[in-house]
Amino acid sequence: MRTSRISTTVLAATTAALALTLTACGGSDSAAGATADTSRSGSTAEGSKASGKTSEAGGGKETGASQAATATGHGASRSGSQAAHGQPAGSGKVITVGSTDTRQCHGDEISYSVLHRFPKQQGEHLLITARNADSEPCWVTSYPSVILGDTSNVLPHSPKDAPGGSTRITLKPGGKVYSAVNLFTDGAATHTSGTFSLALRDQTGDTGPATDQDAFDSKGVPSKFSWTSADVTNWNTTKPYDF
Repeated sequence: MRTSRISTTVLAATTAALALTLTACGGSDSAAGATADTSRSGSTAEGSKASGKTSEAGGGKETGASQAATATGHGASRSGSQAAHGQPAGSGKVITVGSTDTRQCHGDEISYSVLHRFPKQQGEHLLITARNADSEPCWVTSYPSVILGDTSNVLPHSPKDAPGGSTRITLKPGGKVYSAVNLFTDGAATHTSGTFSLALRDQTGDTGPATDQDAFDSKGVPSKFSWTSADVTNWNTTKPYDF
């Protein structure tokens, strides 16, 4: 009987020890699982952080593109400027050259000079040089809106001009573009003046505020010009009729 009790006691003690061992193993496994979950959560957080940076960078680019796409004439409404130079809306087709973050030139940051070339000769024209006098780049497109002297008609685009008027030309600070006003006389009643009105166009064909320009000869002397009809070439990075 004494031996039976000892055996029973030993068996009970062994069973209790085995239960404690199993419990300890289970606790260790649970702790390891929590650590793995924490590790996975940390990885997910890092992924979300990286995703946030990408989204922010993309938003910044879109904002820059929107600012570029919605640039308008400075100091005047489109409808008012359009009425002033009587400009119909253009096709809006644009081929971008340079950064899409670049804004449109309004006109007040542009410095103009006008050279009267070949007076009273074949090929007579007014060479317009536009220089970006600002500290930031901007773009121009199409051809300038020009009204000569005291007339009221906006000159048409030259039918002999090369295509490419829908291209945006980016002007860096100090950069220049050129256009020409071709002057024609055919013996009929002509107009004479030494000045004209000029305005920039946007990508839809609307015009910004106009400025008055004086023509000068090669010696820097004010020069009058005559015409029966006239037309204008697109802005270009090279001088037209450079001969």
